[in-house]
Amino acid sequence: MTDRRATRWTNLFDDLAAQLEHDLIADDVALQSEEERLRLGRLSVRDRLAAVAASGAPVTIALIDSRSVAVRVATMGRDWFAGDLANGASRRSQVVIPFSALAAIELDAAAVDGSLDGREESAEQLTARLGLSFVLRDLCRRRVAVLVVLRGGDAHGTIDRVGRDHFDLAMHDSDAPRRRDVVSGFRVVPFAELVMLRV
Repeated sequence: MTDRRATRWTNLFDDLAAQLEHDLIADDVALQSEEERLRLGRLSVRDRLAAVAASGAPVTIALIDSRSVAVRVATMGRDWFAGDLANGASRRSQVVIPFSALAAIELDAAAVDGSLDGREESAEQLTARLGLSFVLRDLCRRRVAVLVVLRGGDAHGTIDRVGRDHFDLAMHDSDAPRRRDVVSGFRVVPFAELVMLRV
């Protein structure tokens, strides 16, 4: 009789221990799922693009003006990214694209999973904190001729000055350096209208 009672108590404690272990494992799984949902909820488009670009492969970017470009992303600022066009042309073309002009990042299934790694750059990196106006001021200072892709069309010229939310473009032919006698006109361009700069 005592053996039977001891066996019942042992079975009861074994069942309780198994149920407790099952509940603890279920709690751990639920906690890990919630932590993953929270982590994914903090990912930005910038984080996902950085994760995809880390491979060095070209990334196809759909722009808000219905164009698509394949870019080998090299640098990411606070509200812009830059890189080389991967169009197979012999001449290397560099582009600067504001995040506000990004309509979509086109990915395959493997790249989607890789983008969820969210390799966020350290906030300590200087480039990650630089805004679009800094890049435009640098191009202005160096007097670099650019193709400016706008929501309403393209223009070629040289950036003359950069304001808080706009820049002045002196328009001229792509094969001519900016001189007063070759400038055909001027445009004041709000940053919000900029789709892409091609250098």
